[in-house]
Amino acid sequence: MSENETFDYIVVGAGSAGAVLAARLSQDPAVRVLLLEAGPRDRSFWIHLPIGYGKTMWNRTYNWCFETDPDPFMNGRRIYWPRGKTLGGSSSINGLIYIRGQREDYDHWAALGNPGWGYDDLLPYFKRSESNQRGAGPWHGADGPLKVSDIGAEHELIEAFIAGAAQCGVPRNDDFNGATQEGAGYYQLTTHRGWRCSTAKGYLAPARSRRNLVVRTNAQATGVILQGRRATGVRYRQGGAERRAGARAEVLLCAGALQSPQLLQLSGIGPPALLQQHGVPVVQALPGVGENLQDHLQLRLSYECTKPITTNDQLLTLWGQARIGLQWLLLRSGPLAIGINQGGCFMRALPESNRPDIQFHVGTLSADMAGGKPHPWSGFTLSVCQLRPESRGRVQIASADPLQAPSMLANYLSTELDRRTALASIRAARSIAASAAMKPYIKREVKPGPETEDDDALLEFSRNAGATIFHPSGSCKMGPIARDPMAVVDARLRVHGIDALRVIDCSVMPTLVSGNTNAPVVAMAEKAADLIRGDARH
Repeated sequence: MSENETFDYIVVGAGSAGAVLAARLSQDPAVRVLLLEAGPRDRSFWIHLPIGYGKTMWNRTYNWCFETDPDPFMNGRRIYWPRGKTLGGSSSINGLIYIRGQREDYDHWAALGNPGWGYDDLLPYFKRSESNQRGAGPWHGADGPLKVSDIGAEHELIEAFIAGAAQCGVPRNDDFNGATQEGAGYYQLTTHRGWRCSTAKGYLAPARSRRNLVVRTNAQATGVILQGRRATGVRYRQGGAERRAGARAEVLLCAGALQSPQLLQLSGIGPPALLQQHGVPVVQALPGVGENLQDHLQLRLSYECTKPITTNDQLLTLWGQARIGLQWLLLRSGPLAIGINQGGCFMRALPESNRPDIQFHVGTLSADMAGGKPHPWSGFTLSVCQLRPESRGRVQIASADPLQAPSMLANYLSTELDRRTALASIRAARSIAASAAMKPYIKREVKPGPETEDDDALLEFSRNAGATIFHPSGSCKMGPIARDPMAVVDARLRVHGIDALRVIDCSVMPTLVSGNTNAPVVAMAEKAADLIRGDARH
């Protein structure tokens, strides 16, 4: 392998954005694309089986298994942050839920000085990316690479939850990605005939045979090569050796909200004081690199069920395991084809909210944490998160060693609004659980438990038990630097002050979307491919 290999585009990270970009850019046979992925190929059976993310949640082969710094607002706890490390990235290990967010999220991005990022601008890219089981229509596409499917079977518990939400004033909604998000219903998943459809499966696999696309796995990028203020290539480590690759056109960072800012900082692009502290020469002073980190905090209420109808029950016995295994083998259906969270709800928890401010993930399984060992009794979980937190954290290099994990901190519950919303979200969950529709299914509330009732006790529960719902974002935010000196990329996702370098992943979101982040990142990458091709023609 030559040290002086040159490509037109180098894409760093083969995850939710990188796989999309590599596939779209390599459609042009006149350009050569190199895709670098720090992890291995996505060969594990557990990656492709929808329920298998319980197995990949702790697997360091396919998961970075990050931990935050001790969070001062979470009683000094370190919070476990899994991130995908394989082809498909986090789309290969996530909970498969397909949610776009709310129109207002994207219109707010545009209002911040990012033309072209309003909801009407992005809807065509959502539709282009999607092959929805329901077919094409005003809100959905049917010919895209990403397969999106209905769960396909009603579940007694989910039906009770939907009815209970209706009794609390939240209507049933059969399409959270349609005209309105508000309501309770079943999620659609990125699955196809009982298998996960990651971006590696949907986008990258069909493109792998192209001669102009080179995919290198177990190849961890260690920095961007700069000549003056232009990105000309990437340094990466593969097989214990340091390697270099050149980029004639552009370098595209798609390493995620934790590692894209890390790579910028390692390359001399970021807050000068931080870089100088670690002996990294400052090439471009951008104080916003690594700042503005946001995440959805998950608060899990677990219940013991009065009836043996939960996934816990199916997993507790060999017969139950055999039955759901056969259901998947013969019909590609059942719990193994779905994952854990079947139902959801978007509702307003605070009285002043004019649109949904919290989201439920309703799981027919209970465990001490997401991806944990199921409890030895009939159980289910009402997991709730605040959609638009005000709390902000940061990502910083911990040293100049590119193989050392960055320092990361979310500062969950650091604002009054976030604490109020946490209390309101728990009370909203309890209201639905206490509804006439749900009450017959509840033997007891296990966590936080009926003794945890006043505001102080509920906040303490939130600090002691709250965890990520896997949506870190915002650490290289998009915006005009003249208006916002903390912006990192412009509306065409180009790093301010550096030529031929873009960031395309969750890190560029100025504010979190109101929901799961995988579908928005795929649409962002689709749009980025058009921006890159458009700039290349001029």
